[in-house]
Amino acid sequence: MNILTLENVRKTYDKHVAVDNVSFNMPKGCVFGMLGPNGAGKTSLIRIITTITRADSGVVLFNGEPLNSNHPSKIGYMPEERGLYKKMKVGDHLLYLARLKGLSKSEANFEIKSWFEKFGIEDWWDKKVEELSKGMQQKIQFISTIVHKPGLLILDEPFSGLDPINTNLIKDEIDELHNNGTSIIFSTHRMEQVEEVCEFIVLINQGKNVLEGSVKDVKNQYKDNLFKLDFDGSFPEELLARTNIISQKENSITVQLQEGEDSNTLLRHLIQHDVHIHSFNEILPTLNEIFIKKVESSNQQNITTPA
Repeated sequence: MNILTLENVRKTYDKHVAVDNVSFNMPKGCVFGMLGPNGAGKTSLIRIITTITRADSGVVLFNGEPLNSNHPSKIGYMPEERGLYKKMKVGDHLLYLARLKGLSKSEANFEIKSWFEKFGIEDWWDKKVEELSKGMQQKIQFISTIVHKPGLLILDEPFSGLDPINTNLIKDEIDELHNNGTSIIFSTHRMEQVEEVCEFIVLINQGKNVLEGSVKDVKNQYKDNLFKLDFDGSFPEELLARTNIISQKENSITVQLQEGEDSNTLLRHLIQHDVHIHSFNEILPTLNEIFIKKVESSNQQNITTPA
């Protein structure tokens, strides 16, 4: 089942098309990467999903239901631009935000204090937000985002401003939420973080989705038939004509198989030539490489295609 379905969603601001007939499915319980360069339309999409704005046309389904005013209470959204009130005390601020999400005062108190204990920040309750560092404020923002136990969590650059220790702390909490069934949209420019945490992705460019699918399927779709071998002996001469050598060092070679060749055939020939293989690994493209390739291709198509 999908927690989120978008069908031909379109949004314009004046004459600018921010979201151009975007369609994708987000499976329930997954970590979903929403990717794209600056100005691609990601924030506009998030604002539609969170009901901050409405789509001009198209369909948005949340748990199979048309998106409505009751759904924001089931969504947690942490924007890249943090929105805490600097003069408020941390505890009062979190109580206020939790009440807006539908928690009673006693429920909000209990949940907030539980998170304070978990993060070891019990003495922050009466501090003003402006007294906290950027990283400390980010912890408070994270608590405000998940205090009502949302079914869908939207995180826009969640590790921005965090040191490595606190980055790992938030990562661990995201992992725990995911393991407990929370569906998570993860929006970031850092592709290595996407590869680390996301199971599915959608790539938005110039308001359109240009790539969608599981991370595994996307990487397999764009692989270049590259393999790295570590071995003893010499690489058989007759196999050189059937491969393109990308790089070669002593007892290590990276090759690209020609069209029609496969890894099983290559392995069989190596064994027949008494090559002692230590390791044999397929080299898949990184999401960063795929991201650059698809965005450049999409931009070129938009340049050459008549309006």
